[in-house]
Amino acid sequence: MECSKDHNTLKYVFVHGLSGWGSYDKAYERMPYWGMRSGDLIVFLRKQGFDCFAASVSPTGSAWDRACELYAQIAGTQVDYGEAHSKKMRHARFGRDFSSCPLIPEWDPRTKLALVGHSFGGTTARLFLELLANGDPEERSSKCTDLSPLFTGGMGNRIHSLVTLASPMNGTTAYDLFSDPSFDPQRVNSPWWSGPFSRLMSIKTKKQDDKRDRTDSAGHDMHLDEAMKLNRRITTLGHVYYFSIPCSYTSPRTDGTHSPRRGIEPLFVLRSCQIGAYSGRTAGGIDIGTEWRENDGLVNTVSAACPFGAPSVPLDKSRIIPGRWNVLPAYQGDHMSLQGGLFHRHDIRGFYLELLKMISRLN
Repeated sequence: MECSKDHNTLKYVFVHGLSGWGSYDKAYERMPYWGMRSGDLIVFLRKQGFDCFAASVSPTGSAWDRACELYAQIAGTQVDYGEAHSKKMRHARFGRDFSSCPLIPEWDPRTKLALVGHSFGGTTARLFLELLANGDPEERSSKCTDLSPLFTGGMGNRIHSLVTLASPMNGTTAYDLFSDPSFDPQRVNSPWWSGPFSRLMSIKTKKQDDKRDRTDSAGHDMHLDEAMKLNRRITTLGHVYYFSIPCSYTSPRTDGTHSPRRGIEPLFVLRSCQIGAYSGRTAGGIDIGTEWRENDGLVNTVSAACPFGAPSVPLDKSRIIPGRWNVLPAYQGDHMSLQGGLFHRHDIRGFYLELLKMISRLN
């Protein structure tokens, strides 16, 4: 479908989360990641005049690998994971070539990108923006003769804004609670049927025959210790408009734990109960208190507000300033609600329409 003329020539690139899919994937034809049971959100937004695109990055790849894939799709080039990175992680340096099928029609200094990332797609987009603006010193020091422009940086002027949706910007205890010897997730009370549903969405973050380093995966990046390391290397760019939308769909109990609300996707019930009961400490020494228990089924609400230590304010639509995170009130829905829902349908068209209208008015 042809895109209508955008309100202010922005290119809105939507980046899916873990185990997700985009417009390059056949699964998108069967059920769009963006919209799901509510219909294709990208098509709807295009009809409203917004130039929108759905990227396809590795379902289980690391933030680095996914950022490199995102760049190749947008720039219309071959995926280059970097000489230094690929050697360290023991995988091929080059991937798919998008030269003949770029995600957006043009890529030049006039291009202005507005990124929208759901879940781990938000982390992917944050690293992508960092590389686009500042490149990577390790790749530059490799003295590679055919260095990707992504690693040289200097393209920060092409970035307009970033929206993260239910993104584990500081990690998610959905991973850490299984590696904490002081906590037994099997002892958490949950409905008897939640286990089978949870297994339906079990994700292997590393192929069995993949010889790459185990740390080069989304599952590794979403541990709190690793998310904090990533936060330390990603800067908040002074000219970029940042927005975050955490999700919340649990209720506090008298014993201090949180339990999922009625209507949550059944796939998330068990994990939501476990996150809602967990407190402890990461292997790296990060204390996880009760403030981490509120969640959307997969991501802690506190983690999705903004990267810890980054400048942030509650959203004030009358005074949106770049270079800081504008945090919207927690969206009352589970982790899949802003996709459109699977077992429970959510009509999200109005939500995104207002969001993109707000972004399009920013200079």
